[in-house]
Amino acid sequence: MTQSAVSLQNCSFSYGNQPVWTDLSVDIPENQFSVILGRNGSGKSTLLRVMAGLLKPSSGTALVHGKNPDDLSGSERAGHIGFLPQFHRAVFPFSVRDVILTGRAGRSGFLPTEKDHEISEAALHQTGIFHLADKPYTQLSGGEQQLVMATRILAQQPAVIFLDEPTSHLDLYYQSALLSTLKSLSKDQFTMIAVLHDPNLAFRFGDEFFFLRKGKLVKPESGQESWDADFLSGIFDTPLETIPFEGKAFVVHR
Repeated sequence: MTQSAVSLQNCSFSYGNQPVWTDLSVDIPENQFSVILGRNGSGKSTLLRVMAGLLKPSSGTALVHGKNPDDLSGSERAGHIGFLPQFHRAVFPFSVRDVILTGRAGRSGFLPTEKDHEISEAALHQTGIFHLADKPYTQLSGGEQQLVMATRILAQQPAVIFLDEPTSHLDLYYQSALLSTLKSLSKDQFTMIAVLHDPNLAFRFGDEFFFLRKGKLVKPESGQESWDADFLSGIFDTPLETIPFEGKAFVVHR
């Protein structure tokens, strides 16, 4: 039986007096690439941050491997949780190699070991950006910076990796390359939980799918697949058609 990496029980979240979603309960399986989908403003990124312990729910519980992230020490948290935000700001002109090495700080402290260097170098190869290793991070394009930050999370080696629209700045080549890598790693090393805005990327690479609509998690009806055209049309409030592909489907506007 597949165990849960993340579990929400009767979880609600509000910004001030404005509820984002209410009374959510969900279990995210381990060693899968799970994707959260929904319209802009549906609360996907907020849900991801609550799951990762970056935001506290207004009520209910959010657990990672059965533990409240607030109860974890710094090193324990680094071992359990990695988070790639949608936006980040480059400040100092560190080399790409040094930026990725900082992903090991939560695991090993501020004096990196030989093992930390080896893990960082391996991560550079995993995401195919070793050719950028000696370049200043601040001189990279937005897409290249996004790849570097994804590589930094892989070097951290947390059990669960949360990704908020990781492909938003990437071209078609790197979208496919990064998501293929993440999917492969989710099978034997990490649990991946991503917010994606493109259902075609989600269905191409994802294993499990969770849909937010009007403050609720919704599921396809019995007998429907996650890529059912009528179901998705209701999720995104626009007429959609689906084209079967490799046991799943591509989504197009009707």
